[in-house]
Amino acid sequence: MSVKKNIILILCIFLFLSCSQKKDDALFNDPGKPGYGDTIITGSIGEPSNLIPILSSDSASHEVSSYIYNGLVKYDKNLNIIGDLAKSWDISKDNLSITFHLKKDVKWHDGKPFTAHDVMYTYRVIIDPKTPTAYSGDFKLVREAKVIDDYTFRATYSKPFAPALMSWGTSVLPAHLLESSDITASPLTRKPVGTGRYIFKEWIAGDRVLLSANNNYFEGRPYIDRYIMRIIPDSATMFLELKQYGIDMMGLTPLQSVRQTDYPKFKREFNKFKYLSFSYVYLGYNLKHKFFKDKGVRQAISYAINKQEIIDGVLLGQGVESTGPFKPDMWSYNGNVRKYEYNTEKALALLHEAGFKKGSDGILEKDGATFEFIVLVNQGNTVRIQCAELIQKRLSEIGIKVRIRVIEWASFINEFIDKKNFEAVILGWTIPRDPDIFDIWHSSKQGKKELNFISFENKEVDELLVKARHTLNKEERKKYYFRIQEILAEEQPYTFLFIPYANVAVHRRFKGIEPAPAGLMHNFEKWYVPEGQRRHKINAALSP
Repeated sequence: MSVKKNIILILCIFLFLSCSQKKDDALFNDPGKPGYGDTIITGSIGEPSNLIPILSSDSASHEVSSYIYNGLVKYDKNLNIIGDLAKSWDISKDNLSITFHLKKDVKWHDGKPFTAHDVMYTYRVIIDPKTPTAYSGDFKLVREAKVIDDYTFRATYSKPFAPALMSWGTSVLPAHLLESSDITASPLTRKPVGTGRYIFKEWIAGDRVLLSANNNYFEGRPYIDRYIMRIIPDSATMFLELKQYGIDMMGLTPLQSVRQTDYPKFKREFNKFKYLSFSYVYLGYNLKHKFFKDKGVRQAISYAINKQEIIDGVLLGQGVESTGPFKPDMWSYNGNVRKYEYNTEKALALLHEAGFKKGSDGILEKDGATFEFIVLVNQGNTVRIQCAELIQKRLSEIGIKVRIRVIEWASFINEFIDKKNFEAVILGWTIPRDPDIFDIWHSSKQGKKELNFISFENKEVDELLVKARHTLNKEERKKYYFRIQEILAEEQPYTFLFIPYANVAVHRRFKGIEPAPAGLMHNFEKWYVPEGQRRHKINAALSP
């Protein structure tokens, strides 16, 4: 082939690719019309542990379950409480009773009708002492639960309970499939049956969970035919899958968001959404540990950790400093609590007060024991692993030896957190929309599968938590939560590290996404892919 022909061929290929790209750009810019079809594939570092929501506390389980089940109420996009399985409710004048009027056109995925008896079963099984759940606290305050008729349910409390209405947003379970069996041994833990917008199809361990749209959903069939969560225990691999169309949506790490997605091809294929997340990350201490029992030691570690260094170096600016269990745009947030600016002199002074002296090797010692501990982090979460590395470096500079142990998620929860088999841990909590944090911080919540796994006990906090949840006056509640934050800042049972920005990438063929105070997923059933932009046929095989 002559040189001239080669040049012409190259030009033709270039022109073809350019035209093709412009066509794709134009294709994804077209909002089209809502219609049924396609599949959305998401990625999760952790595998769900249990698909009966009251038996699990991990985010992967709750994400999948949120598509399968409904509560009586839910939040709308502006965080107002609206009906879900309940069409309406009445609150008595003394604020002690809520009477729910249930929707009559709701069926379980096996075709059985949903009734008030399902609500009664859910209530009873949550408060059953044999049920290993972290969510019983709200329901143990119910003095009387009563089925008025098949579609009317009433809960009566002994005294006003501020989060009472929203507590009934918990997933309602099918009585006809569970009430005569041990819920912990039920097949529904892996093959759930709900009333929700998606129906469970399969769970391949270590690989994926697949759901299909509920054609008879009482709020209308979702536009997207299938939802798949792929288990990919490494964020770098997940990012490669995103770019190669193995998944359609993921939460980006700071590095991916800031430096690895800022190029034309990615922008042509994906939309990015950024907002301050309802979550925080912390270094938690096992308060039964001989060194961590001492408040001064915990304060010293907080002084020795440079949070801004973590935000700048690990998060690349994609987060803000955390000082407690709430975020700055919440009415319950108290920004005037004790702060722990990076200060190694204050850290060492506190450690000396606590009886620590440096040994010949530069490591702090007390009563013949060197100050060393292991911090646990979960596999695949590079941000937390990098945080642990910076914390390890900073603490080594004041004579504390830290070892980092990275553990696969299921083992992390089942073998270490649930059994309190750890010294320190880096983890995160979702921040509740209602500021009731009783389940995490009350001293009574240290049982099996409960959330106060660090064994925090403070009598004043216990009393304030109880007062706050039984007070309906917002300003009065605010005073209680402000004081709780002051105590937590002083006690430092956690070193509160940061509140991250959520950076979510979604393939541009998905339309109807409405970012709102409630996040992105509040209207997922309204997301759609125009017919000409769909990627997956309903019966097409999907590569793992």
